[in-house]
Amino acid sequence: MSAMTSSLDMLSLDAGDLSLRIASRELSCRDLMRASLARIEALNPRFNAIVSLRDADVLLAEAGVRDDELAQGRRRGWMHGFPLAVKDLADAQGLPTTMGSPAMGRHPAARDALFVERMKNAGAIVIGKTNTPEFGLGSHTYNPVFGTTGNAYDPSRTAGGSSGGAAVALALRMVPVSDGSDMGGSLRNPAAWNNVVGMRPSRGRVPAVPAEDVFFQQLGTEGPMARCVDDVARLLSTMSGWDDRAPLSLADRLPDPQAQDPIDCAHGKRIGWLGPIWPDLPLEPGILPLCEAALRTLQGLGCQVEPCTLDFPRERNWTTWLRLRQLLTGGKLAPLYADAHKRALLKPEAVWEIEQSHSLTAAQLYQASVSRTALYQAFRKLFERYDYVIAPTAQVFPFDAALTWPRSIAGTAMDTYHRWMEIVTPFTLAGLPVVSMPVGFNQQGLPMGMQIAGPTRADSSVLALARAYEAATGWTRRRSPPAIA
Repeated sequence: MSAMTSSLDMLSLDAGDLSLRIASRELSCRDLMRASLARIEALNPRFNAIVSLRDADVLLAEAGVRDDELAQGRRRGWMHGFPLAVKDLADAQGLPTTMGSPAMGRHPAARDALFVERMKNAGAIVIGKTNTPEFGLGSHTYNPVFGTTGNAYDPSRTAGGSSGGAAVALALRMVPVSDGSDMGGSLRNPAAWNNVVGMRPSRGRVPAVPAEDVFFQQLGTEGPMARCVDDVARLLSTMSGWDDRAPLSLADRLPDPQAQDPIDCAHGKRIGWLGPIWPDLPLEPGILPLCEAALRTLQGLGCQVEPCTLDFPRERNWTTWLRLRQLLTGGKLAPLYADAHKRALLKPEAVWEIEQSHSLTAAQLYQASVSRTALYQAFRKLFERYDYVIAPTAQVFPFDAALTWPRSIAGTAMDTYHRWMEIVTPFTLAGLPVVSMPVGFNQQGLPMGMQIAGPTRADSSVLALARAYEAATGWTRRRSPPAIA
């Protein structure tokens, strides 16, 4: 291995570049696996991003098989030999899916989730799982099974969630790319707080298989996270596509976002700046100035930026969110709640969601669906004027990891465990493609991001603008976490 391809340089490569070097056999899969495991050994005890790590000798042997395949002229795909850690809400065959809850046990999964199967078919080697909040509830990654995941830029702070382990493993270069899932900002929030790129794709873009609630589960979705936009696009292409077991999945293929020049993707585009979305939505000081600086960068690329308003009441949005989330969460966790022993093991926020769901009526759920449609139409009206709309990714900077959740923002009390992430909910409800892009750091060195959203199914367009912005800023490359800098 040359000086250019030392372990340090290898882990710093974007996934696309890494893929090409493995394909040309400039780098070996075994060397990549060895370097990744060494990074995990050095940093994971401090940050706790990866859990259920498989045996190193077994993983090195599997990487050796990938090298033998390349020597024989066989390449499985662009992820050939990549170490992959799957978020611990999804099944990866042979590994436990604990969901961060002692009520789930540690039974090995009998099969892969569809998106995991697709990544493995592209050549990835599953090395373990990434940590998550219990059942993915709350944008702060801690649980009684594996403990708390620390932020990549300050492990005393939260990593965000629920894909917190995925974001930290990615930011610390333990893995080249990460999968995650997003209902209440779970791909966007940890990406913003760890200075990487996270995308919640359009509803149906990534099929959920297996899923017993396929006709109801339209709030949560799997999606990609990476250190650059091109890698997000590559991973999304791998994870997405029609499957007849998921009748709401999308069949159209995504075009290559690199086919256009980044500047051409931005010049003349109309951007609506939503700010905090609603005037009374509290934000921690320092967030808006970072986002406004990012908007000035887009203006410098030729974008037309102007303030806009989402014509949909805040409380109607929140009531809609609560009822639909309670339907899904309460229904899914009801069997655990029905078992007195397992109920005692559930976190209070999970019990609250379940008990709230008990009082839901058919009329309330119908009206929530009507309101959700009205919200979609409000966004649709905005997109008649704008190509994209932008808002901050979070309402607070990464907070003390010892807290369960922030009780107030800028003097305003939070009335639920997830109210402090309200700013992500309208994009979820509308099913829009939205990517969180880094916008820089506050005076304490803590990262923040902004949400770039486009019309439904316009995933490639959103990625194209994100790529143009990234080319002009490059925050992920400009400022690495102190632990690896």
